Amino acid sequence: MRVIDKDGNQLGVLTLIDALSRAEQVGLDLVEIAPNAVPPVCKIIDFGKYRYEQAKKEKESRKSQHQVKVKEVKLKPNTDEHDLQTKLRHAREFITKGNKVRITCVFRGREMMHTEFGLKVVKRMCEDLSDIATPESPAKLLGRNLSVVLAPGGKKKNHT
Repeated sequence: MRVIDKDGNQLGVLTLIDALSRAEQVGLDLVEIAPNAVPPVCKIIDFGKYRYEQAKKEKESRKSQHQVKVKEVKLKPNTDEHDLQTKLRHAREFITKGNKVRITCVFRGREMMHTEFGLKVVKRMCEDLSDIATPESPAKLLGRNLSVVLAPGGKKKNHT
C-alpha cells in the first residue's frame, strides 16, 4: 500500500506491517484514505483529531445553510381592510427573510357558495406582494380552503 506521512510526504509503497510500525513509532494512526486505488492509499494521522475537524467542518457548513420554511397566512373571504394590511405586513416579513408563504382563504358554511370573494382577497394579496414574491402555481380550491404558495423573488417595480 502507498503510505503518506503526517506532513503529506509520500513514504512510498510499503507492506501493511511496515506501515503500521511507522505509524506506531510516531504515535499516530494508519488510516486508509483511498481503498479502491491501486495500490490502496493510507495516511499516518491522528484519527481522533481528524474526526473532530471533519465534524467541525460539517457543523460550519450546516450553519451557513438556510432552510426554507413555508409560513402560512390564513384569511377569510370577509377579512376587513385593516386586518388584511396586518396579514400582508406579516407575509412581507416572512418573504423578506427568505421563507415561502402559503396564503389560505378558509370558507365556512354558506361562504362556500361564493368562493369568488375569497379568490378576490387571495389575488389582491398576491398582487400586493408581487414586487417581492411570485406565485408557484395558480390558486387552488381544496375542500374548504383556497390556497396559493408564494416564493421569494418577484419582479422589481420601477418607481418612476
